[in-house]
Amino acid sequence: MKKCVLLTGGGTAGHVTPNMALIPHLQEAGLDIVYVGSYDGIEKKLIEGMGIPYYPIQSGKMRRYFDIKNFTDPFRVIQGWGQALKLIKRLKPTVIFSKGGFVSVPVVMAGKMAGVPCVIHESDMTPGLANKLAVPFARKVCTNFEETLQYLPEKKAVYTGTPIRESLLRGSRFEGLRITGFPEDKPVILIMGGSMGAGAVNETVWQAAPELVKEYSVIHLCGKGKRNDSLAGLAGYLQMEYADTELPHLYAIADVMVSRAGANALAEIIALRVPNILIPLPLSASRGDQILNARSFEKKGYSYVLEQEGMTAQRLREAIDTVYQNRGVYKSAMSATHVKSGIEEVMKIILHYAG
Repeated sequence: MKKCVLLTGGGTAGHVTPNMALIPHLQEAGLDIVYVGSYDGIEKKLIEGMGIPYYPIQSGKMRRYFDIKNFTDPFRVIQGWGQALKLIKRLKPTVIFSKGGFVSVPVVMAGKMAGVPCVIHESDMTPGLANKLAVPFARKVCTNFEETLQYLPEKKAVYTGTPIRESLLRGSRFEGLRITGFPEDKPVILIMGGSMGAGAVNETVWQAAPELVKEYSVIHLCGKGKRNDSLAGLAGYLQMEYADTELPHLYAIADVMVSRAGANALAEIIALRVPNILIPLPLSASRGDQILNARSFEKKGYSYVLEQEGMTAQRLREAIDTVYQNRGVYKSAMSATHVKSGIEEVMKIILHYAG
């Protein structure tokens, strides 16, 4: 009988794509794979699209601010824990790997009660609330940043890097130019606001686009349902809601990237050595994890950080010009670092507990 690994994590693409990167390697290792996620999260469509058995459970969100749902969501977490426990007893996984998000908390708790070893992964500089709750129930906690080790129990924490999809490393410049229709002799700027798009970034890009295209070709991944049709005819500006199979080829032609500072985006940037500008989510819209992520990359010489507060079209253009002119410096800094293979390191831990 094949051994089984149960994957969990969801809520945003960042809590799913590392699991997706691991799936082919888990299959090659001869493991059966099942996935436990929420009923309506982004993970359901992504995982089912890979042909992996998917089991939804109830999921509540632990908020740091007042919301009437704070009174009802704890009951959903308890319900999710009961559902997860029943699934674990029925599916009999030998190991659980959690990428985080609130749906993962009842799964990890249930795994501990059922005697199944749990491995969790923290992508950000400091652990998020969901992973803070899950750490006591885990055997190992993998991290994306070495600096994160100081915030975790010494015997549990291990620096692994983040698993990224290997397809991203196999992009074709020829194919990227074919997809975009851009000329070979003009530098390309790739702008990404995250899986859901970023309103403040989009607005600034739209204002800057008419000037940017005088010097650059611009690919703007604006997010689902967030296209600006008034710029549809602007030569040198390609607006896409989302990129999936095209993304490796877009990376292959990018001379400079503009991105939020989510941990998975940073893992891809460092793996691909793309000179970049990071626009972290401000404290008004987050717990500050992206600010810490961005400052770490800035300190190491990997990135130029542009704060959202006070960001204008002119400042964005100036930042792009600066990074493009100094792109060799950023590439050298990233090339000089030792970045662990997230897939290789995490696979070692999973296989150890799979027995």
